[in-house]
Amino acid sequence: MRDTRESRLLLVLLIAIAFALITVDIRGGQESPVDGARQAAAAVFGPVENGVASAVDPIGNAIGAVRDSGERHNRIAALEQENAALKAKLGSDDRNRNRLRELDAMLKTAGAGQYGIKGAEVIAIGAAQGFSWTVTIDVGARDGIRRDMTVLNGSGLVGRVTTVGPSTSTVLLANDPDFTVGTRMEKTDELGFATGQGDRPLLVQLLNGKAKVKPGDRLVTFGSQADKPFVPGVPVGEVVRVDPAGGGLTRNIYVRPYVGFTKLDIVGVVVQAPRSDPRDMVLPQKPKPAPTVTVTVTPPPPDGQQAGQKPDQQGVKPQDQAQGRAQDQAQGQAQDQAQQPDQQNQQPQDQGEATP
Repeated sequence: MRDTRESRLLLVLLIAIAFALITVDIRGGQESPVDGARQAAAAVFGPVENGVASAVDPIGNAIGAVRDSGERHNRIAALEQENAALKAKLGSDDRNRNRLRELDAMLKTAGAGQYGIKGAEVIAIGAAQGFSWTVTIDVGARDGIRRDMTVLNGSGLVGRVTTVGPSTSTVLLANDPDFTVGTRMEKTDELGFATGQGDRPLLVQLLNGKAKVKPGDRLVTFGSQADKPFVPGVPVGEVVRVDPAGGGLTRNIYVRPYVGFTKLDIVGVVVQAPRSDPRDMVLPQKPKPAPTVTVTVTPPPPDGQQAGQKPDQQGVKPQDQAQGRAQDQAQGQAQDQAQQPDQQNQQPQDQGEATP
């Protein structure tokens, strides 16, 4: 249609009629004068609408599926984030339980030795000024920490404090080559000096070259003057190897430390020494060996022999045994009868000898 003046007037007229019909339909309500026309139009165009809807439904379903797919993707992403958060929380709970066990073990060690300790957490490994075996803990001068204090955990000796800051401190670990501590052997009280060897066992030089030492023997700290840098009685480790005695003044042994220096977390700084030397009291009790039970196996009797039966009775039936006993009894009676005449003949002689 061309855009002419008549077409514009016709369009305006149709719009006006449409508004008029809408107004009449709304005011009429259920008795609208156009209701019949509406029903006629529905009867005519209803099948067409159904056909168009059936043709368009797959496309609409596809569009809805795409839209729902996006929602599902967002939901899956949200669930994955929630799962990751739950895993992180679970891991945190496991770590908290592990730290709780470490704290409990450290408190038991401190209680056994009567050490006054300040709990701390390892927050860094290694020192900035070198390649020593050191860790940094989160307590310092504000917490009452001083240089040359003993550091321990639930397993035993960790090291000593070497540098103190306002809120942090540096601890030289017992396995550092520059670390040396006086030791005492359990029970025998043999003295020595332990030196760190990195990731290898501690080297302990005993002052007595003829000391009797064997693998499995345990050592504790001997203690220092004024309890600095070491308090006495802290478990050090267990002997794993002993060098042969060469007749020298000293003797070398190798000790596996109780502390795992590569997995430190909760430690305690000894801020108050014990009133008396705990000696071996802090060492854990050794498990008692299981009793040895000797079992003697009795071999089964040979075929045909009952348990408790003598070898000469093998193969003898009960009837044969009864007959044998009857024969023995008959022979005994015959011997008694044979001896009776002799006794009768002897009686007169005995009487004659007795007559004066």
